[in-house]
Amino acid sequence: MKILFVGDIVGKPGRRAVQKLLPRIVEEQEIDLVIANCENAAGGFGVTEEVIEELYKCGIYVLTSGNHIWDKKDVMNFIDHFETLLRPANYPDGLPGRGAVVTTAKNGTAVGILNLEGRVFMRPLECPFRTAKKEVAALQRHTSIIIVDMHAEATSEKQALGWFLDGKVSLVVGTHTHVQTADERILPNGTAYITDAGMTGSFNSVLGIKTDIAIERFLTLTRHKFDVARGDVWLQGVVVDVDDETGKSSRIERVNVKLDS
Repeated sequence: MKILFVGDIVGKPGRRAVQKLLPRIVEEQEIDLVIANCENAAGGFGVTEEVIEELYKCGIYVLTSGNHIWDKKDVMNFIDHFETLLRPANYPDGLPGRGAVVTTAKNGTAVGILNLEGRVFMRPLECPFRTAKKEVAALQRHTSIIIVDMHAEATSEKQALGWFLDGKVSLVVGTHTHVQTADERILPNGTAYITDAGMTGSFNSVLGIKTDIAIERFLTLTRHKFDVARGDVWLQGVVVDVDDETGKSSRIERVNVKLDS
């Protein structure tokens, strides 16, 4: 089967890219399952219920997230309404939402998806490695195909998790930094890996935000309200070929598609 993971969707430009480009990619590459990181999909920070419903209508099966999932206060009221809207599994017990789910792909195959958040240069959450071990074991009772979104800042932490889970999951894909890396590979025991899937949004920007605002923050070391950039919009991500029976991956390929204005 073929799985498409779409890199962090940033604001309205990112959502427009998904709406316009995703159906074509799915058709041309015969995609069986689409997963996307949505934590920046509403105005560049967080999500709303309307945005989540909009993304599902585009053909996305599962939405992962990260540290910005909580930026809109209303998320606490609706995150439990969507079974396939994930927040990192290593957040404290008692928070609403879920960190893993098993869904059914277009070809009828069960697929497990796990969302984790790193700790290096980020919040002191529960250990993502120990959480991954526990959650992967639970998912393996239902399927051999498991996709892990490791939402983290440090490349070393993402790479370490890839090696830690090699042979136990089908894909470890990094998110959060919004810059697609060129290190996609199949690890020795059949796990596909990439440090960061990239960003779906405006590339006339600094990580999807207007350049002048980002530069001013660095120059003055003062806070300015971020505003989502608009021009030069791309959809980035990866496509992975996975064996339906074993869950091992045979190919991973980066996706870079420009939205014509």
